[in-house]
Amino acid sequence: MLLSLFEKIGQYTLLLQKVFAKPQRWRVFFRQFFDEISKLGVNSIWIVVIISFFIGAVIVVQIKLNIDSPFMPSYTVGYVSREILILEFSSTIMCLILAGKVGSNIASEIGTMQVTEQIDALEIMGINSANYIILPKIAALMAFIPVLVVFSMFFGVIGGYAVCIMGEVMPADTFQYGLQFFFKEFYVWYAIVKTIVFAFIIASVASYYGYFARGGSLDVGKASTDSVVMSSILILVADLLLTQLMMS
Repeated sequence: MLLSLFEKIGQYTLLLQKVFAKPQRWRVFFRQFFDEISKLGVNSIWIVVIISFFIGAVIVVQIKLNIDSPFMPSYTVGYVSREILILEFSSTIMCLILAGKVGSNIASEIGTMQVTEQIDALEIMGINSANYIILPKIAALMAFIPVLVVFSMFFGVIGGYAVCIMGEVMPADTFQYGLQFFFKEFYVWYAIVKTIVFAFIIASVASYYGYFARGGSLDVGKASTDSVVMSSILILVADLLLTQLMMS
C-alpha cells in the first residue's frame, strides 16, 4: 500500500511536469481556457447561488435559536454568521461541493479520452497531451473560483438577510449591524487564497485520475469517484495547513 502511494505521488509529479510546460500554441491555449471557464466555472454559478442562499438562511436560524440569551447582544447572530460564511463555508465547504461537481466532470472527461485512445492519438501527432488537455482546466478553475467564492459570500448573506425579513427571525437592522461589526478585510483575502489552492487540488487531482484511467467505462467511473474522494481529503488537509500558516 505504501509503495502504491509513492508510485501515485511520483506519477502525479511527473504529470504536473508535463502539464506546466510552455503551450505549443498560445492561441489554442487561450481558446480552451475560456471554454473551460464557461464549462467548469460559469455553469457552476447556479449551484453555488442556490446552496449559499439556503445555507446562509439556515445558519442564521440555527445561531439565533442556539444563542438566544440575555447575556449576548442580538447582533452576535449577524457577526457569527458572517464569520462562518467567509472563513469556512464559502471557501472550504463550497470547494468540497465543487470537487464533486467539477472534479468528477474533469476526471470522467479525461478518462473517456484515455480509454477511447484520443490521448494516444494526440501523442502520435507530437502534441504534449497533458499540457494540451489539463493546463487550460487548471488555469480556468484557479482563475474563476474566486468569483464563485464572492458569489457564495454574497448570496449567503442575502439568504440570512431574507430569513430575517420574511421569517421574522430577528430585526434586519440588528442583523445588518452584526454583519458590519468588527469586520476584517483580511478574512476575505484569506478565503480567496484558500480557494485558489483548493481549485488547483480539484483540477490537478481529477486530471491525474482521468489521465491514468485504464480499461473501460467502469474504470472511468472508478477514476471519477476516486478523484472526488482524494480531492476532498486533500482540501481538508490543505485547509488545516493554510489556516495554521495564515491565521496564526
